Amino acid sequence: MSLMLRRSLLPSWMDEFFNRDLLSEMDLGESMSMPAVNVIEDKDAFRIEVAAPGLEKKDFKIDVDDKLLTISSEKEVSRESKESNYLRKEFSYTSFRRSFTLPDIVDADKIKANHKDGILTITIPKKEEAKKKAGRTIEIQ
Repeated sequence: MSLMLRRSLLPSWMDEFFNRDLLSEMDLGESMSMPAVNVIEDKDAFRIEVAAPGLEKKDFKIDVDDKLLTISSEKEVSRESKESNYLRKEFSYTSFRRSFTLPDIVDADKIKANHKDGILTITIPKKEEAKKKAGRTIEIQ
């Protein structure tokens, strides 16, 4: 089965969650870089991993509004150097904003985030009724 065919078999909510990035709502600011994002699903949760080297925990903001999860960051860096008769001061500003539509099967009230080694990890648990239950064999009477 080709990759294209497999992708078309995904339920619409799953396809929307994995592939929709609301670029129209991005705040482009002066300078913008878009970090790489991985979305991983297991039986209990979705996990979003944002590769953001150089950013610290305090640089991120994560919001959930209805079914929209927004990850954003703004960081200003200033450098000053003094040599002989002149002073040079440089500022740089980076920001990004990514939004994802959450499917109905997640429990938005239990979302957690962790930052370690330049990776922001957001865990989005599934509701109990949405978790895949183990199969069983039915005995014929």
